[in-house]
Amino acid sequence: MIDEFAKDNLHRRLRRDREALLWKLDGLSEYDARRPLTATGTNLLGLVKHVAGVEARYFGEVFDRPSPEPLPRWQDHDGSDLWATEDETRDQIIESYRCTWEHSDATINELPLDAPGHVPWWSEPCPNTNLFAVMVHVLSETIRHTGHADILREGLDGRTGLRAEHEQRIDEEARAAYCTKIEQAAGSAASVKALKLPHVT
Repeated sequence: MIDEFAKDNLHRRLRRDREALLWKLDGLSEYDARRPLTATGTNLLGLVKHVAGVEARYFGEVFDRPSPEPLPRWQDHDGSDLWATEDETRDQIIESYRCTWEHSDATINELPLDAPGHVPWWSEPCPNTNLFAVMVHVLSETIRHTGHADILREGLDGRTGLRAEHEQRIDEEARAAYCTKIEQAAGSAASVKALKLPHVT
């Protein structure tokens, strides 16, 4: 009973955050969906492509259920899963992610939580694992990258949130007042800290 409860909860959270990640692309221009938005090149479409690859590997080859989506050997990883080339369309990447969901969901639905898996890219003594550990890992990766996407999207046009139906109208004046309040608190805390530091003569 507890195994089914745990599996259902993890799976439900995974499905929720997959959709949230895709929503971060909603309404963006081709350029904004692809362009680097951090000093390390992080970009929205690349995050979707990367998370699709993560799912395909973990719910595929880890359980000897190869993904129908073509993947390079994990040994050959070169960072190309973190951005979209000019030949890859947004629709192709989204469709690939959705196809991966189907394959992942089949693995999750058909195997028990203690089903053994092997992750060759995990160092000893961790490569031998099970579905529960992999579900937690993939959910953590998805949440982490969805958080990245949320911040990137907020920086582009101020839109935030998990789902369109919960999105609220942006109140620029209220946001500015809120940020001013936080800025003032940060400045005050820094001033107090500076006053308490011993002076070196």
